[in-house]
Amino acid sequence: MKELKDYVISIPDFPEPGIIFRDITGILQSAEGLHMAIDQLQKELDGVEFDMIAGAEARGFIFGMPLAYNLGKPFIPVRKKGKLPRETVQQTYDLEYGTATIEIHKDAIKPGQKVVLVDDLIATGGTIKAAANLIESLGGEVVKILFVMELAGLNGRKVLEGYDVSAAITYEGK
Repeated sequence: MKELKDYVISIPDFPEPGIIFRDITGILQSAEGLHMAIDQLQKELDGVEFDMIAGAEARGFIFGMPLAYNLGKPFIPVRKKGKLPRETVQQTYDLEYGTATIEIHKDAIKPGQKVVLVDDLIATGGTIKAAANLIESLGGEVVKILFVMELAGLNGRKVLEGYDVSAAITYEGK
């Protein structure tokens, strides 16, 4: 029987020599792989009390939406700056070269609501830490953070220290 990591396509020397790019499209292109990914993430939510799921653009949408649907919960998109039509709150964070800004609608989360954050990959942890900051700025509580893959060698969990973090697949390197 296949494991979820069997659906990940590893591409050596991309985007630069020495890096192995872990491509999730192999999961998405297989009905069995996609089903397995959603089931594994959903299992991590057993016993977790929460009100909604938030997903980081764009791959957090891919995995967060089916979870929200399956569990009968609302879904909150965490988008790149300038993509949401109503009043937003923003968080700027550091990238390897420069910065990025993400937003959510100001009325998306009410004080005291419990939120699960979802994304495809934890590398350095910057994007999801920024998303957690947004949720908390509105009075929400991040009760779980889910990833399909983790690149443990980039130490993203350190940035997310204090949060309950799970990954369906962990790669020890970068």
